[in-house]
Amino acid sequence: MSNGQSLLDTLVDAFASPHPDGYKFIGMAGAAAVVALLIGWGFLGLLGLSATAFVSYIFRDPDRVTPLREGLVLAAADGTVIAVETVTPPAELGFGSEQRMRVSTYLSLLDVHVNRAPVAGRVKRSVYVPGAFVDPMSEKAAEENERRAIVVAMADGSDVAVVQIAGGSARRITTFVSEGENVGVGQRFGLIRFSARVDLYLPPGKAAQVAVGQRMIAGETVVSDLRSAEGQREARRI
Repeated sequence: MSNGQSLLDTLVDAFASPHPDGYKFIGMAGAAAVVALLIGWGFLGLLGLSATAFVSYIFRDPDRVTPLREGLVLAAADGTVIAVETVTPPAELGFGSEQRMRVSTYLSLLDVHVNRAPVAGRVKRSVYVPGAFVDPMSEKAAEENERRAIVVAMADGSDVAVVQIAGGSARRITTFVSEGENVGVGQRFGLIRFSARVDLYLPPGKAAQVAVGQRMIAGETVVSDLRSAEGQREARRI
C-alpha cells in the first residue's frame, strides 16, 4: 500500500474543520447564498456558495503532528518567515533591554490563522496593546500595530514570547489562554483573523534554525533547539 498523499487527502487537509471562531462568518456567507438562490438570483447564489467555501477555508483548523522533545521551540504560526534578527524586545514583554533573537512570520490571507504554543509552560504574562494597522510586513508593525503579547515560562526558568500582530485586514486578535494557565507545546492558544504577523522571541543567546523565506507550519516546524550549540542557520533558495 502506498504511503503517498492522494488528491482526496490533499482536499481533506485543505478543507479541515473550521475553528469555532469562524462559524458566524461561514453562517452569514451561507445564509446570503441560500437567500439569493431562493429568490432566483442564481449567479449571486453561486457567488455566495463560493464565498462560503472560501471563508471555511480561511478558518480551517487542521490537526498537527507536534514533536515533543524538550528544548525545541516550534513555530507559533503558519506563514512565511520575513525576518530573523537580534533586537531589543518590546517593553510589554517585560524582558528589559537585553537583546533576543526574533523570528517574524507573515500570515497571508490563505494561511491557517490558528496560532499554537511554541513551548510548554506557564503563561506568566498576557498583555493587549492597542495600536495602528499598518502593513504587517513593515518593521514599524512590531511597535506600532495593535497586538497581543504572551510570555511563556518554561520549566527550566527561561522564557519564550509570542506577539500576535494585527495588520491592515486583520483587526481582530483572539487569545484562548490567560495569565497563570499552563499550556502544552503545540496547543492552540489564539487566532488572528485574516492576514497578519506573529513574532517569536527566543531566550537570550539562543539562535534560530530557520531562515527568511522559509515556510512555517505552526506546531510542527522547529524554530530553535535550545539544547543545541548550533548558531544561526544559513540557507538559500534553490
